[in-house]
Amino acid sequence: MIATILLQASGPLGSFGSILPLILIVVVFYFFMIRPQIKKQKDQKNFVNDLKKGDKIITTSGMHGKIIEVADATFLIETEGGHKLRFNKSAISLDDSKALTTPVSTK
Repeated sequence: MIATILLQASGPLGSFGSILPLILIVVVFYFFMIRPQIKKQKDQKNFVNDLKKGDKIITTSGMHGKIIEVADATFLIETEGGHKLRFNKSAISLDDSKALTTPVSTK
């Protein structure tokens, strides 16, 4: 009696029907959360690797400056007052630096 009730409750998809919503949640989570984050990290890495002497940048802490020396893992940055500061490459902000170099459109 219990076996017939369980068999009737499984429905046409069987046990796959109960796993299907979980699979769909994982797929949606991947495309809306994980994939964009991986793309952003890749863009940040490419941006930092393409920086060269003379580029104007903004650090993640908000420090504005111009790159005067590029090393393996650091940048030497000159600020407005003529001070020279050394920052790790990971401290450069992609979004803020792009906004700094993008011309503002006037209408």
